[in-house]
Amino acid sequence: MNNKIVIALGRNAFGTTFPEQQENVKLAAKAVADLVELKYQVCITHSNGPQVGMIQTAMTEFSRLDNSYTVAPMSVCSAMSQGYIGYDLQNAIRGELLDRGIYKPVATIITQVRVDPFDKAFHQPSKVIGRYMTKDEAELEEKKGNYVTYEEGKGYRRIIASPRPIDIYEIESIKTLVDAGQVTIAAGGGGIPVLSQRTNLKGASAIIEKDYTAALLADMIDASTLLFLTRSDCLYYKEDEKHIDIPGKLSLQEANDLLASDKFNFKTTKPKLEASIEYVSNGEGRRAIITSLERAKDGILGKVGTVIE
Repeated sequence: MNNKIVIALGRNAFGTTFPEQQENVKLAAKAVADLVELKYQVCITHSNGPQVGMIQTAMTEFSRLDNSYTVAPMSVCSAMSQGYIGYDLQNAIRGELLDRGIYKPVATIITQVRVDPFDKAFHQPSKVIGRYMTKDEAELEEKKGNYVTYEEGKGYRRIIASPRPIDIYEIESIKTLVDAGQVTIAAGGGGIPVLSQRTNLKGASAIIEKDYTAALLADMIDASTLLFLTRSDCLYYKEDEKHIDIPGKLSLQEANDLLASDKFNFKTTKPKLEASIEYVSNGEGRRAIITSLERAKDGILGKVGTVIE
């Protein structure tokens, strides 16, 4: 039986500060350990929203204080966030497993994900990043070819592209670790976005939507389950200020009908629904589950959540 699972952790698994992250990953570690006890071969991917912004802001400020240093490219900031989050996460999971009498290696793979240089997202940036800037600072960013947006009463912030993932370069290493029964953390934050230039890979100024990378990762390792762990017990949308939950099982047709209704938030719930549909459509015997981090085990056992199969 195929018992490979990709767990996609949302930003609620980490928090926004160093102490918050170290505390929050303990809950994520418990959820992962529960699934290891159920004999799943676990691969984990995760959000990096607050962390990559924090790193980008810190590196930008550092370059302003000492002009002998340059601003760190977004691809480098993404790599830093993968290492920083992976460090806390793998230690928390290792400790939780050992507390349960389970010895399993836990490893983080710094993962590069190919994007298309002609993706329309590069001309329609949507991800807000970094600190608020003055008008003069924003104009300097625009002169560099970067995009900025203005928030009334707050100031200017940089916005960058969110292209679709095409390929995962470290996929063979990820497969090897997962097949060996090791808990593997990969493609954090959607992966480091790179462009293929013959034999070289060039970092792209972008942040890949993590939900689409989670689906691609699950497809490429041929996982039987893709588990999105969020703040809510199931998929939902808001209508007339009401919170409409969608628990239980959905067929692909029902899921596609919901997606076509355009009721879901394009930044949060819509990517999860769309990624789930793509993943389930690409193979036999697959299921995608959307539920809360606190109820991960119940979601796998069919007691809670939205299941698309």
